[in-house]
Amino acid sequence: MQATVGSHCLDCAKAARPDIKSRAQIWNARQLTPVTMAFMAINIAVFVWMMIQDSSAGSGDVTRSQVDLGLYAPFLRFDHEWYRLVTSGFVHFGFIHLAFNMFALYQLGQIVERAVPHVQFALLYFAALLGGSLGALLVEGTTPSLTAGASGAVFGLLGAAAVGLHRRGINIFSTGIGTALMLNLVITFSISGISIGGHLGGLVAGGICGFVMLAPRWHAIPKWVPYVVPIAVGVVCVVASILYVNTLDFGVPPL
Repeated sequence: MQATVGSHCLDCAKAARPDIKSRAQIWNARQLTPVTMAFMAINIAVFVWMMIQDSSAGSGDVTRSQVDLGLYAPFLRFDHEWYRLVTSGFVHFGFIHLAFNMFALYQLGQIVERAVPHVQFALLYFAALLGGSLGALLVEGTTPSLTAGASGAVFGLLGAAAVGLHRRGINIFSTGIGTALMLNLVITFSISGISIGGHLGGLVAGGICGFVMLAPRWHAIPKWVPYVVPIAVGVVCVVASILYVNTLDFGVPPL
């Protein structure tokens, strides 16, 4: 028995294709989020490395490796370890802390990274991370405690998404973004042990970047501006952190 294979004329094939809008939606749905995945991989790798150093890191106990990389104002003030402004954003206290942040990062990355070029998304992430570090220092710096986690950067992505939707005339409370924003703010202010400054700092930094980076297409913005803005925000956050920390007086330097 011989199988019969159907054939189509060229015009029929063209007519069967989805319209341009549908094809664009299908294409966008297939887009990967490599930067989001890379940041998740780095956070998880750092956590695994800390677990290897001290297994109690998984239970939320503070370990030596977390102290070495976390944000602690006296270490910045006396030892000038400014790398902590960045490294603290990749340190987590326990599995639950890591899981919540990675889940939020994954969800927001699927939205924001697909809306901007990958390089811009990376710049936005670091700007929000540095904004979170500045916020943590401003709010909790005078009563120093070890601060760490990706939540500052995650709040930045949330702020960028909210501002981007608002600029497009979309009520954020008609979307999941508005609900997520309100819920996370309530949690931030109602549960002890959460860095209020870190969350708000990241939110503000991300919102500023999002205002430009996620501007509606009908706003004519030079192509270089969405790259410069997050860089500028990050630089301002670093400079402001240095200037502020150098005004703090903790008395005797830590051992």
